[in-house]
Amino acid sequence: MPRVDARVRHTDSVLVDGRTLCCADIERIARGSAAVRLEDKARKRAQEAWQLAEHTATQRPVYGRTTGVGSKRHEKVDEADARGHGLRLLRSHAAGVGPLHSPERVRAALAIRLNQLAAGGSGVHPRVLEALEGALHCGALPAVHQNGTLGTADLTALAEIALTLAGERPWAQGDAPPVDLSTGDALAFMSSSAVTLAGSVHAGSELRQLLRADHAVTALSFLALNGNAEAYAATVHRARAHPGQVHCATEMRRLLALDTRPAPGRRIQDPYGLRAFPQVQGPALESLDHLERVLNVEINARAENPLVDTDEQKVFHHGHFHTAYVATALDQVRATVHHVAALSATLLRHLAEPAMTELPLYLAEAQTGSSGVMILDYVAHDALARMHEAATPATLASAVVSRGLEDHAGFASHAARLTETTVEAFRQVLACILVVAVRALRMRAAELPDIPARAAYELAAEQLPADLEDRSLTEDVYSAVNLLPRLAVI
Repeated sequence: MPRVDARVRHTDSVLVDGRTLCCADIERIARGSAAVRLEDKARKRAQEAWQLAEHTATQRPVYGRTTGVGSKRHEKVDEADARGHGLRLLRSHAAGVGPLHSPERVRAALAIRLNQLAAGGSGVHPRVLEALEGALHCGALPAVHQNGTLGTADLTALAEIALTLAGERPWAQGDAPPVDLSTGDALAFMSSSAVTLAGSVHAGSELRQLLRADHAVTALSFLALNGNAEAYAATVHRARAHPGQVHCATEMRRLLALDTRPAPGRRIQDPYGLRAFPQVQGPALESLDHLERVLNVEINARAENPLVDTDEQKVFHHGHFHTAYVATALDQVRATVHHVAALSATLLRHLAEPAMTELPLYLAEAQTGSSGVMILDYVAHDALARMHEAATPATLASAVVSRGLEDHAGFASHAARLTETTVEAFRQVLACILVVAVRALRMRAAELPDIPARAAYELAAEQLPADLEDRSLTEDVYSAVNLLPRLAVI
């Protein structure tokens, strides 16, 4: 669906130090509203880790630096051809397929990878960090394919990025001078899920905004249906004080000014779409909080295999490449948001029902046989069907590759793509409800009290057509989609 591009360019910068970057920083960088500034201490950490990795490689085998990878891990690399081995490793892994990632997603991935390298556990040469920083500064972006990863590091995507940095592949946008990559830089650079994390950060941010907008959409539905405020009472939610549920109920009381303006309601008990809204949205809010905690850890993690630890002056081989934390967090988000969308969609039926609103069936005009908003129930349930498909846990899949050595996979990349599908579908569901709720309030012609939800109504009523004749509602839905970010901040 078309959306308003509300991006604003700023001149502020985000410090990349390998320790404190967060999801909000990544979103700012991705949108181009903040530049990156690599911490000097991070350069020093990278230099020390590179020196330790180089020294260790002269004393013992180091996976990917002195050996092959995967099932060829026991094969020793010819020291005389060390640089050639690194480039061949990148070339052989740069097998991404499918559509390309958006510039915003690639920019986010570059920032995440730079920050992870700044944590000082990879052993790459500091010039690799400087090349990433330089590309971000000048707006140079590689072409990165979406498909080809299993959730055990974004090997294909990061190989494409590394080869572009090295000058072997053309830049998709802008240009930057090539950087010399050594054999130790190749696997170390690929040993990350930065691209999957970039998609996860964006999807999580979008869903959080949509859940905030859902407060306003449900508040307007509450007004149109003359709902019973008891379901949102602070006393009720102290009795079972899940944080997400309490937050949702608090927001509903704020938007409807229920703490100062009693709302007796038309019914002793409302349908679940109103009455159980906090109990259903609460788990989704908490699952997004959990996802953000996981992503903030991953963005600042020294996750490369092997890990070069300058504190203990050792190199460790391990399993940090596995993305079970990210994948399971994303699976939980999609499941909980699907519940919210399914519950919210029930409001379409109630808003179109004369027994609930005392308005014409389907909010149609007076002419006999008019269909009004009937079709929006279909449009919303089409989106719900896509959400249902996307809610299937990606972590139920698995794979055995590299001659059986790599015998499990997290499929976080698939979970991230499914979550992006959820974002678009949930947006469509909320847009349909918003169109119908505003139409019902218009037809009631009731004077709304001076409460925050009134501001939401006035904003939406200004943008959505008032025409009640049977006509295409496509543009209404598109306009409602564009309103959701603005409703999220009321």
